[in-house]
Amino acid sequence: MNKTEFLLRLKLQKGLSYLKILQVMQQMPVDEDIDHEWINCLELPEDILTLVEHAYLDDRYESAIENLQQQFNIISFFDESYPLALREIYRPPIMLFAKGDLSLLRHEVTVIVGSRYPTSYSARVIENIMPALVKRKQVVASGLARGVDAIAHQMTLRFGGKTIAVVGNGLNYFYPQENMELQRQIAERGLLLSEYLPDTPPRPFRFPERNRILAGICKNVIVTEAKEHSGSLITANLALQENRNVYAVPGLITSPLSKGTNQLISAGATPIIDGKLEMLM
Repeated sequence: MNKTEFLLRLKLQKGLSYLKILQVMQQMPVDEDIDHEWINCLELPEDILTLVEHAYLDDRYESAIENLQQQFNIISFFDESYPLALREIYRPPIMLFAKGDLSLLRHEVTVIVGSRYPTSYSARVIENIMPALVKRKQVVASGLARGVDAIAHQMTLRFGGKTIAVVGNGLNYFYPQENMELQRQIAERGLLLSEYLPDTPPRPFRFPERNRILAGICKNVIVTEAKEHSGSLITANLALQENRNVYAVPGLITSPLSKGTNQLISAGATPIIDGKLEMLM
């Protein structure tokens, strides 16, 4: 059995969490397929080993996997198309479900994130910097949330650029509902990515999990507006931990939505001071 099918079976098996599957994955051979003899040699607690063996042997998973492969591009950790930079992060996704242009994962990526309830300042800034990003052939990625995420995707498409949306739910969900049409456009003209099985609903804890993928696939992160404690700052901090370049848009010291970005600049992030992005590495 090839490793992608085996990992899909583990994902479909009830009772196997991400961390448990990670334990299995860390013992998987790099250049060999999976067989029953190898499973019997796994060093795992008995309860996990029982679930792994069940996933390997259960024929009912065949039709489910065939259905998934017909609907989505599926990239496992061991596939050549899995982004190298993502493979090296702390707790990399076991697999990615995708719709759209997988070649975008081979390009340099700049992530744009910010408040879900931004002022018009964020839209003006993104509109101002987008021509330079497109000219530099940067693929713009974000999380398809309302606010800055949606603006970043929309502006990228408007200026003829390429965009990746990494979502915190399965690809059969449209979340938020207001971005349904945008999600469809990205699937057609860019790339949708998720580490979750397609019918996985959105939940608050999944969005911080999603942020590590954004930080993992990118070279640069740009934060426009963000409160002192926000998901955008989680993405920026994860990017710093993974040695990515972090940029922030300075704002009024009286604006709550600029506290986060101003603090990032104070901590060493590069300020964006014009639309030419000459500081972008």
